[in-house]
Amino acid sequence: MARITIQTIATETGLSKFAVSRALAGKSGVSEDTRVRVNEAATRLGYKRPAAVARLLSVVFDATDIINSELHMQIQAGVQREAARLGYTVRIHSTHDPDELEDFANQCAGMLIVGPHSKESLERAYATGTPIVRSGWLAPLEPVDQIGGTDHEAGSAVAHYLINLGHRNIVYVHGDPRYRGRMERLYGLREVIEQRDDTVLHDMTWKEGNHFAEEFDKLCARDIAPTAYFCAHDGLALTVMSELLARGYHIPRDVSVIGFGDFSAAQQILPQMTTVKMHGVEVGRATVRRLDERINAEVEPIGPLRISIPSVIIERDSAGPAPARD
Repeated sequence: MARITIQTIATETGLSKFAVSRALAGKSGVSEDTRVRVNEAATRLGYKRPAAVARLLSVVFDATDIINSELHMQIQAGVQREAARLGYTVRIHSTHDPDELEDFANQCAGMLIVGPHSKESLERAYATGTPIVRSGWLAPLEPVDQIGGTDHEAGSAVAHYLINLGHRNIVYVHGDPRYRGRMERLYGLREVIEQRDDTVLHDMTWKEGNHFAEEFDKLCARDIAPTAYFCAHDGLALTVMSELLARGYHIPRDVSVIGFGDFSAAQQILPQMTTVKMHGVEVGRATVRRLDERINAEVEPIGPLRISIPSVIIERDSAGPAPARD
């Protein structure tokens, strides 16, 4: 049986969650008649005013997503930092099970869901009435708050950056094409390059079992000589740099490489990697602030929000001017 929540009472009484929350908390902004009506409904429905739960936030990661583990650590750090400032306790979970996700939602005041989860899992979590924020890709017009990065915008920024350095033959090292964020980075990169007649973009994807070296050989066989590689994440960029260095290329004299994420690998290779920094900590902090607003209903609520934390290009040593061509 679903937990009786503020949303349940709001539905029963025909009032807004804002009004119900204020009435239950004994705050101003509602009439005495409304206060009585809300409390009577709460008693009739068996609403239990939470104690510890009222200050508990849950963060639920997708148990199957290992690609973004370092980003997840950053988001978790931001959540814990802001939660401590606002007086919340945080529980961290990792699951892909609908029953568990619903249980977690029933046992907290607000929840951040990170990464992809099944439609069933999400619908059951939403049905609990617990305030929820998502960090990850949504279905079109999905009625939930979302806080995340700026993949499309980052791709466009990298395109401008490389073009300004003189690069006209650019590869997007996509790797596995199933990830939505990677596609958005490609779209941003492509929309800038397609406006130019003098610049060519190659989208390098591969199936499971293949790798960059094989795809690079295919480019060479077609007499394609890129001067820059933008990689869908830092792990791919590390692979690309290692392979190019092993083949005798000088980076960035002969070819430039840019990663995405600004994770630990970016500074563990020489030359150090130019990359796009994702502000995972800020995503986590913004999530807690948004949940706090939803939980306390201090202002009349509006519809779901989409909040983006812009990325930034971190210039190091793996990208430079395009080499002169004879």
